[in-house]
Amino acid sequence: MMERGRVAILVGSKGRGSNMEAIVRASQEPGFPMEVAVVFAPSDTAPAIERAQSLGVPVVVLPSEPEAFAQSLLREMAERNVDLLCLAGYMRLIPASVVEALRGRILNIHPALLPKFGGKGMYGMRVHEAVLAAGETESGATVHFVNERYDEGDILIQRRVPVLPNDTPETLAARVLEQEHRAYPEAIRIWWERYGKGRKASL
Repeated sequence: MMERGRVAILVGSKGRGSNMEAIVRASQEPGFPMEVAVVFAPSDTAPAIERAQSLGVPVVVLPSEPEAFAQSLLREMAERNVDLLCLAGYMRLIPASVVEALRGRILNIHPALLPKFGGKGMYGMRVHEAVLAAGETESGATVHFVNERYDEGDILIQRRVPVLPNDTPETLAARVLEQEHRAYPEAIRIWWERYGKGRKASL
């Protein structure tokens, strides 16, 4: 039987958790190479918690103070033998100590074609408003590695959508979100084949 990798998902304090759910549901399909071991949340009121629990995934609420957050996250990752951390709606900068400890093992998804329309403050509907204001003819979703700066890590995959003449930020966001739900599981599969499988074998 194929040994599966293990993923942790870090959700945000306000997001609905739809990318988290897309990853969990993909991981439950036969042949998917990784399983979701745990969902981390930055507060016990995060809306994604209930969704994660309904999917049968354990949830750990992390402390808010940055140093305690980093220590708890790394300890839980190690204790649960987690290979990959995926951010899904988490808006804060990941502490440098976590980035250093998990270099090449943290992914994020962004609702635009990076390097355009990324950086601090570029999240949610602001991204789609900026894409439309710039007169872009296409947008999409980017899955990228996480480093010490917002949205500047190496790109793993992108999925594109057209920007239509009558688009609003909301209609564009909905079209991009469909691609996010496809792109993130695909990126995890690619990560496992390129980086995770060999790492697991060497441990």
